[in-house]
Amino acid sequence: MSDECKGATNFGFFLAGLGIGAIVALIFAPQSGKDTREYIVGKAEEGREYVKSKSVDLRRQAEEAVEKGKDIVTKQKDLLSAALEAGKHAYQEEKGKA
Repeated sequence: MSDECKGATNFGFFLAGLGIGAIVALIFAPQSGKDTREYIVGKAEEGREYVKSKSVDLRRQAEEAVEKGKDIVTKQKDLLSAALEAGKHAYQEEKGKA
């Protein structure tokens, strides 16, 4: 499983936990309504910041993977070009001998 899939799965679990935690907090809250609302707003803000930071991390990882892929393709292209040129050169040498 790739790191992106693991990150998406972990993110899904995080969201599910966030929702369950909010519901449990509402049910068992020994606080006043105002305090509970402030608590929920605070937790929602924490969740939003977490999601924002994770999205930035995932974007950075994706960009790094794309760059790495481009580098690999470029290297393979160079190797293939060199092999093709060597083949042409060998063909020309053999053709010149005959």
